[in-house]
Amino acid sequence: MMPFYYGSRVRSVPEYLLRRYDPKTHLVNAIIFVLASVLIAGVNLYALSAVLEALLGIPLAVAIVVSALFVLSYILLGGLSSAIYNEVMQFFVICAGLIPLVIVALKQAGGIGGLFAKLSTNGHDFTSAWSGVGLGGHNPIGDWISLVFGLSFCLSFGYWTTNFSEVQRAMSAKDDNAARLTPIIGAFPKAIIPLGIVIPGMAAVLLIPGLGEGGGLPYNDAIPALMNKYLPTGVLGVAITGLLAAFMAGMAANVSSFNAVWTYDIWQNYIRPGRPDSYYLRVGRITTVAGVFIGILTAFIASGYSNIANYLQTLFSFFNVPIFLAFIVGMVWRKAGRGSGFWGMIVGTLVSFGTWLLYKQGVLSFRSDLAETQWGAIIGFAAGLVAMLVATRFSAPKPLSELTGLVFGLQQRDVQAAARVPWFKSPLLLGITALVVCALFYVYIGVV
Repeated sequence: MMPFYYGSRVRSVPEYLLRRYDPKTHLVNAIIFVLASVLIAGVNLYALSAVLEALLGIPLAVAIVVSALFVLSYILLGGLSSAIYNEVMQFFVICAGLIPLVIVALKQAGGIGGLFAKLSTNGHDFTSAWSGVGLGGHNPIGDWISLVFGLSFCLSFGYWTTNFSEVQRAMSAKDDNAARLTPIIGAFPKAIIPLGIVIPGMAAVLLIPGLGEGGGLPYNDAIPALMNKYLPTGVLGVAITGLLAAFMAGMAANVSSFNAVWTYDIWQNYIRPGRPDSYYLRVGRITTVAGVFIGILTAFIASGYSNIANYLQTLFSFFNVPIFLAFIVGMVWRKAGRGSGFWGMIVGTLVSFGTWLLYKQGVLSFRSDLAETQWGAIIGFAAGLVAMLVATRFSAPKPLSELTGLVFGLQQRDVQAAARVPWFKSPLLLGITALVVCALFYVYIGVV
């Protein structure tokens, strides 16, 4: 996707949709994104504060406010650059905290083989990724249709390609090749991190009595509880720092992207256009402060969920999937009408939200909350696609002269920069390598 973003020289995902479709598509996308950003920032802030409460005994409300002010300070002092550099350094701190936890958890559970053997007594679903995923199965994660098309395509692919918190990092790259490498290089540590999260979480089922049951700890506290129970004081300090670093990085990413979209896509285009750069810089700083304080409020919304992973997936099904729909259709279909992106996002968002609402009211039935997010994403994507097809019949497509750099076949590449890239920095080679690494991890876990 990066040749379309970087080659067209847009500053945000909404700006791409403005050039590909029309102003109303751009405006509704920007509004959807700023709403999603502050809600997701609240999730990271709540998770950060929950760690402080669980391990240090700091009251949740106090932890939320103090954590928010700390994140605000380094965003204001350093801007996007500080957020990016902090995320890189925080990754190593996160690993330093998670690696000892994985080792201790596996030792207590009897190794990876012992962990899987003990969990298999509770049913094969605990140790197999695909057990019970048939249409008549009972796996609470979902069935194969929702996993492949809902989770893998609509939610995951949409997140990696259109979530501005991720795309913004690639847009700040020095050239086209560096922009393309940004998500690919990120895929290597991303393949390792789940092992540091999933394995301790599986071990917690055995090692933390009553986890997820009435009167016991919620699933959100699984890893902090393991750390508190098994890690010595010094290592515990490093582990706490790692968790705090992870959630601070997530919140900083969402606040900085909220700042960019509100300032340049909404304020500059629709509220106060034509002002000098110094004016928009001040607006950006005020927006950052406002975004952090709104995140404090949304953190209390996230605190009402016993499993924040389900809450995050619900938000992605509402907001990310319709944006991804407009982007992917506009990128591959040159004849998509000017107004089709607007209707695709509106219908997709409303249908996804309606599916969730009917599920909560008991009208629709799914295997679990997580399964609902996957089917909600599929239904929302399909409904939005139909809306785009209908809208295209009533709105003319843009001429090809206005689509240069925006659609497949007309993308622009920096030929000179690409010619200077050595073979070992090829996005294609590194992308294939990342896929092989993921496949090897999957095969290893499946064999064990």
